[in-house]
Amino acid sequence: MSIDREQSSRTVKVGELEIHYHEAGEGPVLLFVHGSGPGATGWSNFQRNLDHFSQKFRVIAVDLPNFGKSTKLSVPIDKVWSYYAEVLLNFMSALQISRADLVGNSLGGGISLKMAMDAPDRIGRLVLMGAGGSLPILTPTPSEGIKHLLEYYEAPGPSREKLRNFLDVMVYDPSELTDELIEERFAASTDPGIVANPLFTRTRVPGGEALFGRLPGVANKTLLIWGRDDRTVTLDNAFLLLKLMPDVRLHVFGKCGHWAQWEKAEEFNALVSGFLDGESS
Repeated sequence: MSIDREQSSRTVKVGELEIHYHEAGEGPVLLFVHGSGPGATGWSNFQRNLDHFSQKFRVIAVDLPNFGKSTKLSVPIDKVWSYYAEVLLNFMSALQISRADLVGNSLGGGISLKMAMDAPDRIGRLVLMGAGGSLPILTPTPSEGIKHLLEYYEAPGPSREKLRNFLDVMVYDPSELTDELIEERFAASTDPGIVANPLFTRTRVPGGEALFGRLPGVANKTLLIWGRDDRTVTLDNAFLLLKLMPDVRLHVFGKCGHWAQWEKAEEFNALVSGFLDGESS
């Protein structure tokens, strides 16, 4: 039975924030953390995965502050990792979750790393797809996808054309992008609260908070997943993580862009299930 979007919808107060999330299933907690693209939400990033994992886990897909149905505000651009990591650790406390495994995509991957760095006793295994927080060692920056991301909220503002151009870069095969998906993400990206406080723009580029120096201290069992054809957080970003993290393995999908969990959903679900069904966290 598939998870119903509306019936799985929840909100919880975390300090002054209202945090929206989807929840289903029972068992160990598996927390899904989405990326930063226009219109991104927990549901839009992980709708092809939640039902599968809810068979064995209590799955939670959160909307980060300034995304989806969560509180809209200006996130401190020089402390993006710290801010979101603190919010999600407090979110776990609000739900009385003492420990969780994390599945993080892009921005969510960097946040997951920071959570493991800041609260290692509360974080189990890590699944990181096209994760932020590393450095590309071969390709120039900003990448093609990041350029589209930084331009989205610049004058004259968001448009379906800008969104389509961004999403075309996210995936290997743009024919998979439905009109329904584009309309859904466009509506989410043009929420007045988000338009007033976009996370990333040409003049709001994150800096001052490097994570790679602390990677050797992240002892969590970690699975890195990358699309070979990722044009946003390119594959060479994985190499520093692979070199410095103690308990790490890397899986690369060919004919796959930045959304491995969406483009290769069936294979992704099987791969991650095997990883999580291995030795306990």
